[in-house]
Amino acid sequence: MVVAAGVLGAGALLAAQGGGRGGVQVKPGEPCPPGTTEVRPGRCSAPEFPPPSIVDYRPRTTLVVAEHPVPKAKFPVIDSHNHTTVNASNIDQLVRQMDELNLRVLVNLSGGSNPDAVKQKVDFIRASQYPDRFRVFANVAWNGAGGPGWAEKAVADLEQSVRNGAIGLKIAKDLGMFAKKADGSRVDDPVLKPVWDLCARLNVPVIIHTAEPQEFFSPHDYRNERWLELALFRDRRHFGPGEPTFEELVGERDRMYAANPKTRYIGAHFDWYGNNLARAGKQLDRLPNLVLEVGAVLYDFGRQPRAAREFFVKYQDRILFGKDSYQATEFPYYWRVFETADEYFDYYRDYHAFWKLYGMDLPDVVLKKLYYQNALRVTPGLPQSGWPR
Repeated sequence: MVVAAGVLGAGALLAAQGGGRGGVQVKPGEPCPPGTTEVRPGRCSAPEFPPPSIVDYRPRTTLVVAEHPVPKAKFPVIDSHNHTTVNASNIDQLVRQMDELNLRVLVNLSGGSNPDAVKQKVDFIRASQYPDRFRVFANVAWNGAGGPGWAEKAVADLEQSVRNGAIGLKIAKDLGMFAKKADGSRVDDPVLKPVWDLCARLNVPVIIHTAEPQEFFSPHDYRNERWLELALFRDRRHFGPGEPTFEELVGERDRMYAANPKTRYIGAHFDWYGNNLARAGKQLDRLPNLVLEVGAVLYDFGRQPRAAREFFVKYQDRILFGKDSYQATEFPYYWRVFETADEYFDYYRDYHAFWKLYGMDLPDVVLKKLYYQNALRVTPGLPQSGWPR
């Protein structure tokens, strides 16, 4: 492997220079040379043996702490961010799994931009044995935005999709990153205002995924905490020439929130501010038309449990539960982080987060709002009856 060869080369070089296990001296604040680590203040040394690669190093912990796995959520849950199409082949299995998890409603955000496709999904759910267990959001086709007739067609299709049973609009990350205007330039918010205005008029929320985690836009070096994920997935690297930066994308999105105060927005993935809760708090303070959703950023809350708990308590009316990818075995990790005070337990995907998680031990009043009460308020098209007080 290239990494191992580079590390061995550095160690051999140090040995040849007379460092060996004794190491080399560095100045205060200076990093250790590649292939070495600090063994004493100002002194770096290479390991005697070949180090494992990042994918092979899986240390077992000797820490003995209380463990409280949570296979079933304490209160019923609305998953406001999922991408599972429900059909005759999977609906019974899905409902069985959802019952085991205490997941009462699953919202499919991939309804499509064709009103007929939305109607087909909604009609199937309504005719099933489980009409109150699933809901659908519609989408908009962004390519060609700003061209002749685009706004009229986008608005007409979305309005028809809502008539056909969609209860909201999902905006995918292609808006801003890949979708283009008719003239080939990037889409910006004034062109899209008719869509936002329609959602305000119809009283349906807009859940928007803008950008990606901040490190996806940073150099792919050994200081990048998402190095392994970026090495595994080529399409998650967004630091190439000509690509928008993280700050450009979130800046455009946040200005769009402010420019459309009558439209209700749900910031998917915590708006990628889960690693910067102070910034998330300032955003919520500034934008009363915005709530945040927790899908796929559990690793950020679980590594700062005290600060995250304080944030969730302070902004308890502004956070929704969402998971993004439907994997039944992964939901209990969310329940455990939110409901327990457990310490030092694994996240479910090593390439997302190599660090351990800690429980936030949220109060019941906050859990209820996170799991279902806030979603019922933000998204009126959800089933409104039968929930615990």
